[in-house]
Amino acid sequence: MTALTRLSLTDFRNHRDPVIEADKRFVLLSGPNGAGKTNVLEAVSLLSPGRGLRQVPIAEMARSNGSGYFAVAASLDTGTEIGTGTIAAAPDRRQVRINGAQAAVNSLGQWLAVLWLTPAMDRLFTESPGGRRRFLDRLTLALEPGHAHHAARYEAAMRSRNKLLADPAQSDPAWLGALEMQMTEHGMALGEARSRTVAALTGAMANLPDDDFPRASLALEGWEAGDLGLTLQTNRKRDAAAGRTIEGPHRQDLVVIHLAKGHSAARSSTGEQKALLLGLVLAHAELVSERRGSAPILLLDEVAAHLDPDRRAALFARLGRSGQVWMTATEAFLFDGIADASRFHVDAGTISAA
Repeated sequence: MTALTRLSLTDFRNHRDPVIEADKRFVLLSGPNGAGKTNVLEAVSLLSPGRGLRQVPIAEMARSNGSGYFAVAASLDTGTEIGTGTIAAAPDRRQVRINGAQAAVNSLGQWLAVLWLTPAMDRLFTESPGGRRRFLDRLTLALEPGHAHHAARYEAAMRSRNKLLADPAQSDPAWLGALEMQMTEHGMALGEARSRTVAALTGAMANLPDDDFPRASLALEGWEAGDLGLTLQTNRKRDAAAGRTIEGPHRQDLVVIHLAKGHSAARSSTGEQKALLLGLVLAHAELVSERRGSAPILLLDEVAAHLDPDRRAALFARLGRSGQVWMTATEAFLFDGIADASRFHVDAGTISAA
């Protein structure tokens, strides 16, 4: 597995300059609410492409009354050094360094796969399709690191196309056609990668034994692969009137079905939804390990507190077969049953060995 052996934060959120030496499979963070436990998980999530587990602007991550910038640095057990952060002169621009050399943000996916579950994701099956689409893209990215490149290029081309359609007087047909070609190239790659992930994950879950985490089947709806270029060209007037691109992979939705009960996750109880989500992430972690030859890092924020003792024990048993796991809880006893662990207490932005 690929694991972090050392994590250092500089002026990140409420943390001034802590260093965490993490040489175990489990990294367990306990402490009161508001102490900064989730902030540590967010820092680790920034070692992969995207805006991290909170999905907020990068400028919001620097410590209040700090230097005006932040830095997150990590050592991997492979010997690779990864760092990301900002500088005071450009607090809203994220920078990345790999072994001391500047690199693109999307290149992080080539070095590390990071997955997470947070309390905010409890509403995943009942919220808007956008949340499920981002969740699916995170799963896809862990399997296919190039997915981030296609997503970024597609979104950029779509924004430019929408802007051109909003002002017909300034619209250049040749430029509009070029943008639609870009959207077609990267959009088709997006849809195909998502379809591969859905198929692979459905197959992986079907082969798992029934346990405390129910199996699910997955499907995509909202847009089916076709001639995207023709669709975009045909829909120009409709899109101009709507002020947005109506059809395309950005409209896809992830459908999750509880296999044993045969109904959608959205119709399941709150407890069933949480168990389904955990089951999905655990199955995906095993799939990533098989495909990439290296297990992803799992970030589980306040997960144990919402499980009964039997399901908690089942979770720890499953996690023991995965890669490195970073977990938070308000009480340390919620980690009882985990042996191979680096334990830390977090309190008001300070981190100490527990």
